[in-house]
Amino acid sequence: MRIALASTCIADAMFPQAPRAVVTLLERLGHEVVFPAGQACCGQMHVNTGYLAEAVPVVQNHVRTFAPVADGEWDAVVVPSGSCTGSIRHQQSMVLERAGLHSEARAASAVAERTYELSELLVDVLGVTDVGAYFPHRVTYHPTCHSLRMLGVGDKPERLLRAVEGLELAPLAEAEGCCGFGGTFSLKNADTSAAMLQDKVATVVDTGAEVLTAGDWSCLMHIGGGLSRGGANVRPMHLAEILASTRESPVVPGQAGTGRSGARQEVAR
Repeated sequence: MRIALASTCIADAMFPQAPRAVVTLLERLGHEVVFPAGQACCGQMHVNTGYLAEAVPVVQNHVRTFAPVADGEWDAVVVPSGSCTGSIRHQQSMVLERAGLHSEARAASAVAERTYELSELLVDVLGVTDVGAYFPHRVTYHPTCHSLRMLGVGDKPERLLRAVEGLELAPLAEAEGCCGFGGTFSLKNADTSAAMLQDKVATVVDTGAEVLTAGDWSCLMHIGGGLSRGGANVRPMHLAEILASTRESPVVPGQAGTGRSGARQEVAR
């Protein structure tokens, strides 16, 4: 398959090891990955904060950049984030319809139909759970709110993790509880966010895991900060980083990077 990567703002700016790992993983599975050069924010932050009018040009750019997937030039778009995938799938068309941009809203829906969170792409589209990964560490998994509730990815990430050679998956108590990040929620409701984070950190530490993984670096950033401030020796790692690790090219917890990749940059029509 020919798959376009939407790297997301936070990963592109702060945690590039996640989109790099996606490329490494998909290329290892025999797929071509392209990186549309015009991509930027998906508009989630604007929409979730109530700035729907301001989100319009941001959403227009995303739809224009990834429009080739609707024309069959690419087979799918993959996103290493449940929250961004949720925004693309459930918010972008609404934003454009509300602005009276009906043809662009239809284009947004066409792009959204072919856009997948990483575990969705692997399990539902590519039909794999064993990706040939090797990661000999005790890991616990946090199901992020948007992937769990908006996308309904279910146990797909855990199925992928259980198939990783050497990995010990530690169950997380009250796993479905929110970590308290919620983007601007953590800024506007800092005390509530901090209390939710404290509960999440406690359950993560209780697992005895070396690594905390999830499908969103935003949540990992939030929980990782709490773990670090509390002195816990638990490393946050994106699901893609673990799945990209092999015996030949192991990914070490706490060390960013998954080697070189051949993702080709493209300028969308």
